Amino acid sequence: MSKTKTLILFYTGVALVCAAILALVNLVILPSLKMKGRETDVFLDVGQQQAEEWFAIEKDLVATNQAGETVKLSDLRGKVWVVAQFFAVCPHCAVRNGKELRDLYDEFGDHPDFHIVCVSVDPEQDDVEKLRDYAKALGADSANWWFLNAGDEKATHEYLEKSMNFLGIRERTNPAEIEAEGRFQHDMGMLAVGRDFSAFGKWDLAFQRSDMGSPAGYEKVKAAMIERIRAELDKKEEP
Repeated sequence: MSKTKTLILFYTGVALVCAAILALVNLVILPSLKMKGRETDVFLDVGQQQAEEWFAIEKDLVATNQAGETVKLSDLRGKVWVVAQFFAVCPHCAVRNGKELRDLYDEFGDHPDFHIVCVSVDPEQDDVEKLRDYAKALGADSANWWFLNAGDEKATHEYLEKSMNFLGIRERTNPAEIEAEGRFQHDMGMLAVGRDFSAFGKWDLAFQRSDMGSPAGYEKVKAAMIERIRAELDKKEEP
């Protein structure tokens, strides 16, 4: 076979292989990727629609509130309540979550079945006096907004992480980091609990207000949170 014929056959073969690869991409791979994307969207939508079935809170928590009263979370059964973590000397809790919680209080505080709970992740430092000062700064009435010290630090962290599914609490060790950020790194999300003691939603407005979030995302998440809580409050308590 001449050299010219060999070259012609070689390049013809290359062309056929390239055509086969293009056909595979267009007919199989791209449609598969598009379908995967659609399936992901559907899965996310379903997850959002089923948020009310997240989990039931199985264990109770006994703590002292800002008025020095011993209370239990089970006292809130039959109410709709929002719970968040904090500690009194955290440089971010009041700024990042305080306003959001106060907005919820202004929105729903007059409803007899609405309550807010803030649990200290630093019970060794947050005595009743600090809880009272913190509550006073936010205008919180102990009748429907508790700032709680649950006693033992390890047990408190375990309860928040295992019974309420908050992200793990991390104690900082770097002095400069502690000075700037506070002793603990903790979940800034706000968890909503229904009348049946089951969580039905969680929103992290602090993240949306950070550099990683967006104003549009913040407004969307906040509106969704308020709408969802209102819907739960509108439900009648089951006998």
